[in-house]
Amino acid sequence: MSALRPADEIRDVNTRYHDVAAASYDSKWGIDFGDVGQSQVLGKVRKLLPADELEAGFKRALEIGSGTGYFSLNLMQAGLIDEVCCTDISPGMVETLTENARRLGLGDRVSGTRSEAESLPFADASFDLVLGHAVLHHLPDLGAAFKEFHRVLRPGGRILFAGEPSKVGDRLARVPKAAAKLLAPAWRTAVRASPAQDVEEHEHDHSLEAFVDIHAFLPDQLVQLTREARFTDVNVQGEELLANWFGWFNRALEASAEPAEVPVLWRKYAFHGYIALQRLDVKALEPRLPAALFYNLLLSARRP
Repeated sequence: MSALRPADEIRDVNTRYHDVAAASYDSKWGIDFGDVGQSQVLGKVRKLLPADELEAGFKRALEIGSGTGYFSLNLMQAGLIDEVCCTDISPGMVETLTENARRLGLGDRVSGTRSEAESLPFADASFDLVLGHAVLHHLPDLGAAFKEFHRVLRPGGRILFAGEPSKVGDRLARVPKAAAKLLAPAWRTAVRASPAQDVEEHEHDHSLEAFVDIHAFLPDQLVQLTREARFTDVNVQGEELLANWFGWFNRALEASAEPAEVPVLWRKYAFHGYIALQRLDVKALEPRLPAALFYNLLLSARRP
């Protein structure tokens, strides 16, 4: 789980990569701040938190690597969080998140700060909840980061992380990506779409992923990391298997075409199909299969 490149280099590449991505991030990944987005994030949280904590909510939260605010802003709108301090290493992401919060009418309860996870500018025991979505796999020093999460949490406070790639699930996801690459020319012909004109740009983005995505996890590794930071009640679960394969296959096809030429009916099919398979994963597969098989891992724990 240790990074092979120097930590400062990893942080620098992450900052530059996400600064460039900030303006188009929500549209690229289909991020929603309405009913769909709130349902998605609540679905993740319900897998990890007991009913009494869901009902009580959290007064003051800290989000790590908040990006444009998908996780915390949706949880605020759903009533789980009263106020949140959002941190990110990328100034561009903090700026976009702040604008999203203002647009959603949450500006007075949201603050944005550029900060590294391994050195948080907050006093001890400042928060009831430390959370993040798809962030741990970017951090060069996970041990230091988890010590900081422990420090800024009040006793009895909780950490909650979602969207972390699993080692096995990540390998399995390569299959639909490779299949889509082979089938892309035939698919574009079928939907009458032209090849993407910025293929070189996409390839450049993908090449940088090796520098910004530096970890994939086994469930036991997350458990060990969390316990070494003196957290208790550690819970690791997996989510998305069929939905992930379906989603990556369709996303890879769409990336091969000019965005404006991808038919609306195709986009509706891809979206509703993904949601349907996500529900099937939740009901049929997630309760029965090992967490390591799924594409994403969820983690929660408590500070004693």
